[in-house]
Formats: sequence, C-alpha cells, structure tokens
Amino acid sequence: MLQFLHAADFHLDTPFGALPAAQAAARRRESRETLFCLADYVNTHHIPLVLLAGDLFDSAGAYRDTGEALAQALGRMEARVFIAPGNHDWYGPGSPWQTVSWPENVHVFREAAMTAVEVPEWNAVIHGAAFTSPEQPESLLAGFTAPADGKLHLGVLHGEADPAQSRYDPIRSREIRESGLHYLALGHIHKRTEPLHLGNTLCAWPGCLEGRGFDELGEKGFYLGEAENGAVTLRFVPFARHRYEILRVDVTDRDPLAAAEAALPPETEGMLCRILLTGETGDAGAGAEGVRAALAERFEALEVRDETRLRQDVWARAEEDSLRGLFLRRLQQRLEAADTEEERDRVTRAARFGLAALDHRDLG
Repeated sequence: MLQFLHAADFHLDTPFGALPAAQAAARRRESRETLFCLADYVNTHHIPLVLLAGDLFDSAGAYRDTGEALAQALGRMEARVFIAPGNHDWYGPGSPWQTVSWPENVHVFREAAMTAVEVPEWNAVIHGAAFTSPEQPESLLAGFTAPADGKLHLGVLHGEADPAQSRYDPIRSREIRESGLHYLALGHIHKRTEPLHLGNTLCAWPGCLEGRGFDELGEKGFYLGEAENGAVTLRFVPFARHRYEILRVDVTDRDPLAAAEAALPPETEGMLCRILLTGETGDAGAGAEGVRAALAERFEALEVRDETRLRQDVWARAEEDSLRGLFLRRLQQRLEAADTEEERDRVTRAARFGLAALDHRDLG
C-alpha cells in the first residue's frame, strides 16, 4: 500500500486586501507557518508521497523569502514531493521555480506537456505537467495515455474539467477516462470536490488549503490517499487554521442578539464570520453594530449586516396625512417598482435613515 497526500492552491503571498493591514500581514505569516505544520503532519503520519497541484504561490513573482520558506518546509518532509505549477505560479523566467534552490526530494514539472518520473521502490510512475504562461488554452492531458504495464500511475495537474471557456488547462472528461491513470491529483478549483470515477481513473480537487475570503467558505484542507493493487481511496483532512462562514439569521419578532447567538456554531475561535440579519424589523432596524460589538471577541473577525425588511406596520404609516406619510408613500412607490434585491435594500435603508431623521433619532 502507498499512502500519499494531495493538496493544492496555497496561494502564498495572498494580499488579504479585505482585512486591516496588520491582520492581513498576520494571515500571510500564518500561511507560511502552515507549510511547516503540513511538513510535520507528513512526517508524523509517515506519508512517503506528496502531490501538489499548482498555485502554491499567488503569483509567479512571489517574494523570494516566501519561496525559500516553501522550499525549507518541503525539504523538511521525509517524502518525495511532486509539483505541477498552475496559472498563478506558472513556470517561467523569474518565477520561484527557477530562482529558488529546491531540495532533492522535490520534483517540479517544467514542461507544458506530460512527463514522467519513475519511482521503482513503489513500482510507480508520477506523471505531470506545468503551466508555462498565465493561461493554458490546450488540455495538458490531450493525447496522453499511461502504459498498461502493471505499475501504479499517478498524475498531478492544475486545470478545469469540461469548462465553458478554454483558458486554464481545459481537461475533458474523456481524456481523464482514457488516461490510464489510477489517480489524477488536480488543482485550480478552490472548493473541494468529491472524488470522481471516470472509467478506471479516480480524480479530485482538494480545494484550497485555507480560505482567503467569503467566496471560500467552510472547512479547507487536503486529501489523504491510499493506493493498493491499482485501487485508490481518498479521505479529506481538514487542516486550515481559520475558516470563513456566512450565517443567515432571521430576527423577525426576536431579539437580534439572542437570535444571532443561537445560530452560532459551537466553535467560533479562528472563524472569520459574516452574519446576515434577515426577516422583518421596525424602523430602527436590527442593530447590526450592537450585535457585532457584543460578539466580536469570539471570532478572528466578524462582520454583521442588517438585511432586514421594514415591517408592514411601518409602511402602513404611509397613509398618514403628514410629512412622514408623504415620505413613505414616495418610497413605497419606488419599492414596488424595484427590479432587484439590491434596489429594494437601498429603498429600505433610505426609509430607515429618513424616518430616523424625521424623528430626530440616531440610527448609528
């Protein structure tokens, strides 16, 4: 039995632009620290093979010390490491793949064509290819077939399967099915996919190693695989220090803080969370800032948004023969004519702030 680790899309040196500068810098440092945690995991679990499917750096011009940190972490692994550079960290002049000295246990695929590395002690062959420019409009797997020679054939590539646009190694399902590979380790898709059998080939994307924003939600980590007699099985291992989550909380006829607290998962330490307060509230809204202030210390970062609608009894005041009634009638007409949720939200916010001004209240 051969055990292997399959990871991808580290995106080292991500700017984390949505975070305050100090917190963004801390996240970048943590990303480097995670590399050494990964090395410790490999060694502790005696994993002899590591497949890294590209975009390990966020750009081909990554900081040199980031490249050196990755090289040091991979060199610490008591394993053979195979890397297929992707569209963000493509292999070319000035890239870390050329400027950094990589340890002997690391093999970086350098060509935009499938090449092979024999590993006799495992009766295995590792196949892979690299992006050599920011885009790869032709499938790197096109025309490839591993020989039926009784050896274990594993592939590592960065790319998409059957995409609508051909920009980032558009691998076709038929090519995977006809590849003769026992396993194809893929990168590029940041959301983990369930393992997929195409013919006799198993393939999967593990997703990114750590989420970087609210478009990369949930548990992040890598796949741990086992290959025996040509059959491959996978198990997902959560590994991220932080995770992003979005919680929708209906506060209709409820205290917003109590409703938000009731919706929290048991563990929030290290979480970067966005709470969306929904439902219906009065003209004062749901008090998003108060909810955020009360809960912020439980999270790595917390954002609370008031996306509630005005209760019908507030709109009923449009019938009043007053400035307030005239104001609400005008907004009600705009609300009825709104075509999108964004326009309706804008009208609701205008109503809240306008009513607060008319009542000489501080909406916050």
